Amino acid sequence: MTLEESQYETVTADETVPADIMSEASEEKSGSKSNLATLLLGTAAEFLGSLLIFVSIYLISAISMTLYGPNVILSSLTTGLAYALMIVIFGRFSGGQFNPAVTLAAILTGKTNIWNGIAYIVAQVLGGIVAGGITILVLPVSQTVPAQTWFAKAINGFGSNSISAASLQNTRLNFGLLLAIIVEIIAGLIITSAALHSMDDDGKPTDTAAVVMGAAYALGAAITHPVTGASLNPARATGIAIFAHGSGLPVDPLAQLLYFWICPIFAATIVVAISMIGQTIEDRQSNEHQIDDDIFIEETAKAPQTEATDTDDADVQNAPGASLGASAGDALE
Repeated sequence: MTLEESQYETVTADETVPADIMSEASEEKSGSKSNLATLLLGTAAEFLGSLLIFVSIYLISAISMTLYGPNVILSSLTTGLAYALMIVIFGRFSGGQFNPAVTLAAILTGKTNIWNGIAYIVAQVLGGIVAGGITILVLPVSQTVPAQTWFAKAINGFGSNSISAASLQNTRLNFGLLLAIIVEIIAGLIITSAALHSMDDDGKPTDTAAVVMGAAYALGAAITHPVTGASLNPARATGIAIFAHGSGLPVDPLAQLLYFWICPIFAATIVVAISMIGQTIEDRQSNEHQIDDDIFIEETAKAPQTEATDTDDADVQNAPGASLGASAGDALE
């Protein structure tokens, strides 16, 4: 076989394809399979992680807080530990986002591919719904203890649905919509900022991500629990609200659900905007420093040449021949 013939592989009797093209096509096919596998693995991780986080929060909130009353410390520990553990377990597959607001921020900052992000958000919401279904299946219900009793402590709400509504009943106070929006946005700012700080450029968690995110969610729960029951996450609010619908609560949780989507997403967009502005300023300053460095290097490179020229001129003037020539010229004059 000649060198020219070896560059081609015969496909049919009448056509040939260059070997390098065949190789590129094979690599593209292999790459697409790898991307699909990564997407499926990441989506499964987001689903399972979200499911385990939410079912833990739902059950602890429903059982412990119904029996022993609302407890901010318990809520903070439960929420922080649940997220931290799932990031440790599933973070390497998907980044351990488990929150549509965090995923949106990752998409907008380029840390997560848009299609992966959409799949993750769907998986997170489905994880919440399945967690809500498991919760209603395992909790005992009777005529004296209806489902409403459990749901009152597990749902997210404000006003009559606030977890503190019973405690405030005799004071004529009410944790209404405005306070709920404020605390959920504040918590969202904390959580989204921590999430972006805990991701590398590819959306993978850093070594300290579990600790940072666990602390962020614990702090967010401490801020919001007395007011809204600590949503912090649209998927968490959605899963339990669907099954609490029609359970006899003062206000249907689905009627308040929209606010628990708007607040964290609004907080995420604020964090992304600030992050982009900060990055732009940092890049501009970096470019200015680079220009200054280039000018300094250029001037430094020219300086020896100037000194060398001045030295050469001085050497010529001080040379013996030049002195004799100058003396002879003076004598002739």
